[in-house]
Amino acid sequence: MESELHSIGELARASGLGVGTLRYYDGAEVLTPAWVDPHTGYRWYRPAQLADARLLARLRRVGLPLADIRAVLAAAPGSGDARHVLDAHLRRLEDGLADARRELSLIRTMIDQREQPMTTTTHLTVRADDLAAALDAVRFAVSGDPDQPSLAGVLFEPDGPALRLVATDRYRLALAEVPATGAPDQPTPGTIVPTALVDALRALLPAAPPEVHLTLTAGLFRAETGEHRIEGTPLDFDYPDHRVLTRLTPQHRITLPTAALRTAVETGATRTLPSGPHGAECAVTLLTLTEDGRLTVATDPTAEDFQIAVNRDFLLDALDAGHPEQLLLELGGPIAPLAIRTPDDAGTFSVLMPVRLPA
Repeated sequence: MESELHSIGELARASGLGVGTLRYYDGAEVLTPAWVDPHTGYRWYRPAQLADARLLARLRRVGLPLADIRAVLAAAPGSGDARHVLDAHLRRLEDGLADARRELSLIRTMIDQREQPMTTTTHLTVRADDLAAALDAVRFAVSGDPDQPSLAGVLFEPDGPALRLVATDRYRLALAEVPATGAPDQPTPGTIVPTALVDALRALLPAAPPEVHLTLTAGLFRAETGEHRIEGTPLDFDYPDHRVLTRLTPQHRITLPTAALRTAVETGATRTLPSGPHGAECAVTLLTLTEDGRLTVATDPTAEDFQIAVNRDFLLDALDAGHPEQLLLELGGPIAPLAIRTPDDAGTFSVLMPVRLPA
């Protein structure tokens, strides 16, 4: 039999993969040998596996995750499944490159400010009703944890023709975008507006004139509308990179009325698990898909079902944020974040971290 097979050393030399790497991929059930000598434990591979090994070497070079490598090698010929995996990975790489360019631009700005100290001031004009809707969409995700002072506010992040608002407590994240005029073409560091100042601004907006003028600097946040003006000192922290959590690859997209999902969550079964801040026990809702693709609240976890567990109160907060009539839910799997979007507004959505169910 050995004369018909390649030894692990021969396969390593022919493919460019190390012997140790081949052993790893055997253990990971990505590229398993055709035969293992029961006496020596030595691995032998079929000649046809050389092509898989060479493909595997190239997939490693472009940083394809292990699960995706397994999917590419297992894809049926002609199914197109392998190409879908590669296309998704290429999009992630392109998104990552765009993020890196943006971050490097911000870093250069910070270095310039450090070497030539000066205060960069950004002046923006937004519509009052747009800003009110954006604050309503993100306010629920602001952290109230005193151990996370950098999250005790809303990030105001100018980005070309838009102003992006971001809030997170590390268990959930909410984003909203509003059209803005006056924003610089180049990226600028965001301003973390403290919670109290955010709430004061929101209370001012219902009776405000149509436009709100914002001034953002390292040491000042000011909002002016008509004869009213509020201002205060931003939080002096680095805000977490929200783009890492918003690069999602959902397996399912479900559109449904908000009221129907809210009723299902409010009346559905829950489990009590340590899923809140500092490990506090919380009510957890288990969302699952039926065979016909409907989203329901499950009573008990079933291994065969597509399901995701989330903090019930956090889910209800996300459903109420902004008061949308329709929702688009993006589900990526039991350990992937759940994205809750408004179908007609791509820039406004929230993300909930899943709760890991006990084995």
